[in-house]
Amino acid sequence: MTALARPVTAARRRTVTRKQPSLRWIGFAAVLVVTVAVLLPVAIIVLTAFKPASEVNAYPPTLFPHAWTLDNFRAIFTQLPFGRLILNSFAFAGGVTVFALAFDALAAYALARLDFRGSKVLLIVIIASLMIPFQATLIPIYQLVSDLGWVNTFAGLIAPRAADAFGIFFLRQFFTGLPRDLDNAARIDGASEWRIFRSVILPNAVPALLTLGIFTFVNNWNDLLWPLVFTTDQDMGTITSGLTLLTGPGGIIPQGVMMAGALIAVLPLAVMFLLVQRRFIESVASTGLK
Repeated sequence: MTALARPVTAARRRTVTRKQPSLRWIGFAAVLVVTVAVLLPVAIIVLTAFKPASEVNAYPPTLFPHAWTLDNFRAIFTQLPFGRLILNSFAFAGGVTVFALAFDALAAYALARLDFRGSKVLLIVIIASLMIPFQATLIPIYQLVSDLGWVNTFAGLIAPRAADAFGIFFLRQFFTGLPRDLDNAARIDGASEWRIFRSVILPNAVPALLTLGIFTFVNNWNDLLWPLVFTTDQDMGTITSGLTLLTGPGGIIPQGVMMAGALIAVLPLAVMFLLVQRRFIESVASTGLK
């Protein structure tokens, strides 16, 4: 029986060996198709931004411009206060990110590490609030912001988003995974809850904070509905809301100028992501429980 088993085993090994290259090629082809599908819209935006208006509106359309031009980038700064819109976007997205990380981390620490009456009910309510569509609360929030006189102000843009149910739940789950021995050791040494939160929990939660910060910043930077609702002054708009004001003769939208604005709007996100991604990888590699 042993003699018969050897040829069968060897044949199976040869079959598996022949299948491995084919599986690699299938995986490579799948990754290539997905990569092209993801990058093609980005390539269209970049190439259209450098096309003159005659080529943008030409039929049949072409992918690569025959005559490269920077007129679309000049137009975006002449037709809109684009520099102010960029600063507003940084103030809005950055302000929301800073406040959301602070408040979400504090709430998550209380739910994960402190034992108080009603904590489980409060957690259920926070999770249930994720099921409520954002549009359902837009009108009441706008009414509140209007009553406070915060329309067309950064306070009206940032304050309603200073905390997020998803961020609280996300950080709470991460804090729960940290050993409670760290807290107990710090309490034995006489550390207060604030000291434990600041010196023990936060240093070990850097990867989670960076991840949540990236998502929060990008979501608010790309948000269109919120700035449109809470700002009526063009000088208080963001990049996304400002691009909706672009119109050409007869109400025609200048696609080349629009693509140039979209490209400029994406560049800060790309640079920030590359910088934070490197820091995020370093945090995952270096952060540990000592």
